[in-house]
Amino acid sequence: MLRVEDTQIVEFSSALISKFDEIVSRYPAGKQKSALLPILHEVQAVEGWLSANAMDKIAHYLEIQPIEVYEVATFYSMYFMKPLGKYVLEVCRTGPCCLVGAEKIMDYIGDKLGVKEGEVTPDGLFSYRGVECLAACGYAPVLQIGPEYTFYENLSEQSVDKLIEDLRLASKG
Repeated sequence: MLRVEDTQIVEFSSALISKFDEIVSRYPAGKQKSALLPILHEVQAVEGWLSANAMDKIAHYLEIQPIEVYEVATFYSMYFMKPLGKYVLEVCRTGPCCLVGAEKIMDYIGDKLGVKEGEVTPDGLFSYRGVECLAACGYAPVLQIGPEYTFYENLSEQSVDKLIEDLRLASKG
């Protein structure tokens, strides 16, 4: 389904195009597709997410088919296909984390923030979602917050409360 934000025209700045050029220069001639992941990261860092329009422009820049960009962007959970909050709380939802309460933590986060998984709080600060293994089974349940991918381990309702409050304070400057 086409979203309104997908119809908006995205124009990359000359600084961003220069960054693309630098990234592509790391790879052999004719192998510019190898630059796709770092270019997706750069666009998401600027735009906050990857719209269909932005992915089309990336495909054009790299001289590849748009489907090649969509396949990669939708495969990795680190790329956002819709706008999310400033802080995206990504909770590991694989077996070991679920055995020690990850699903309860996700429910608690949703109740605390007043949004469902994948939604954005009215202030634009928070979203949460389940992700696959974060490789911290011994410290479960665990979540990460990107783009720095800071990990928070041994989660409890109290530690989630503190985390959300700390992030709210940090956002105020």
